[in-house]
Parts: sequence; structure tokens; C-alpha cells
Amino acid sequence: MFENTFDNVRKKHPLVHCITNYVTVNDCANILLAAGASPIMADDISEVRQITAICNALTINIGTLNERTINSMLEAGKEANRLGHPVILDPVGAGASALRTDTALRLMTEIRFTVIRGNISEIKTVSKGSGTTRGVDADVSDAVTEENLSDAVRFVKEISRQKKAVIAVTGAIDIVADSENAYVIRNGHPMMSKITGTGCMLSVLAAAYCAANPEDPLGATAASVAAMGICGEIAYEKMVEANSGTGTFRIKLIDAMSCLDADTFQNRIKVESR
Repeated sequence: MFENTFDNVRKKHPLVHCITNYVTVNDCANILLAAGASPIMADDISEVRQITAICNALTINIGTLNERTINSMLEAGKEANRLGHPVILDPVGAGASALRTDTALRLMTEIRFTVIRGNISEIKTVSKGSGTTRGVDADVSDAVTEENLSDAVRFVKEISRQKKAVIAVTGAIDIVADSENAYVIRNGHPMMSKITGTGCMLSVLAAAYCAANPEDPLGATAASVAAMGICGEIAYEKMVEANSGTGTFRIKLIDAMSCLDADTFQNRIKVESR
């Protein structure tokens, strides 16, 4: 499943404009390079339209939100819409403050997003206009489990219908859905939550996959989620072999993405359609 989707990223080498989290910007750049894409990080209002125009996709991440970059996000998003480029929103920490929540809602009002990716608390917040979250982490009461999975899938499909975007909810169990179809993905490892940036890296990766597969944003997003999860599993295995810790895990995660091939992807993917 998704074999051509995976291969297209390395074949097409998409250029991704990232207005992203300062905490994780280097990891976002490196995961794109490891996947076969290329990054540009530009958030000054004076150049965002020009940079967006030369790229193939745009990621907007509000993780280190400030007043200076809000207009840059809006201008870049509108230019990407005008050009028909995929635009991904990562509403990091939505629900933690009024600024984050209000900005995410404004962005969704003024920009057409191809994909909105976040944890379940963030997605609930942007769907309802209010919510709670523990910083950038999902509220424990919001966790997607095997017991509530069917309800969660229906909920994500409904948000997709409302927002007219692919919705990717990531956590212990990942759900990627449009209004009609959903993929449930069970790749990944809990160690991925022990380093900063795995969500931010996934959002820029989703942009690269959508840019390389513009005809299928649902499949492209699901493939990116699966690829990131597979690399998390491999990184954990390598970390254990080295008898090391989270610093090694972070490096091995990027290593795994750079070495990931179609056979490994197909052999390790754990996905079902709902």
C-alpha cells in the first residue's frame, strides 16, 4: 500500500516552505532532506509570498507563535492557495492560550488547508473553537484508544467534512481521514513522545508527500504518518542496540528516514481502512 506515494517523494524532490516552530526548525529541515525533499524556512513578511511561489508546498506551524509571524502565515497561505499548492496546518498547543486558539481559527477562516495535523486535543480545539491541552501534549482524557476508536474515526471524518481538509490525528493510534474514508495507522513507538519535534517533523513530511502526490492528499498524508511511525520503530530498535538514550533516538530517527526504502516501508506498514 502507498508504494508509489512513498517513492514519489524521492523522485520529485519537492521544495517545502516551512513557517515552523523555532524549537524544532533544524529537525524539520533534516527530516525533509532525509526523506528526499528540500526545506526553506522563511517567515519575514517581506519575502514570504516570493518564497511560497518558488516552493511546492507550505507548512504553517504555530508552535512558537508570535505577533510578527501571524501576518506572514496569512500572506504565505493565501499565496499558496492562489498557486494551488498544498498547505498544511499544525495547530501546536491550540487550546493552551487564547492567542494560539484564536490564531488557528483565523488561519482556518482565511486559508484553505489541504491537511490539518495535530494531536486529538488540538484537533478538538480547532473543530469546536475552544478546548484544553497540556501545552503541546494531548489531554489524557482525549486519548484515542481501541475502545473509542470507532467513535474517534467518525469524529475525525466529521471534522474533515466541516473543514474541507484531510485531518490527521496523531498519537498512540493515528487516524487520517477525509469526509468519507479513513486510515487507522498503528506504526510508531512511545519513545517518539520523549523528544521534541516529532509532530513538527511529521507536518513538514506530510507537506512533502502531498506535494509529490497532489492527486491524493488523503493517501499522501497517511503514507507520511506511516513512514514517520516506521522510522520511530527502527530508531528505537537501534537505540536499544546501542544501549543509549533519547539523544541517540533523535539521530537514529533521521537516519531511519534517510535509509527508508519501499520494501521496508511495505513490510512494516500497519494500516487499515475504515
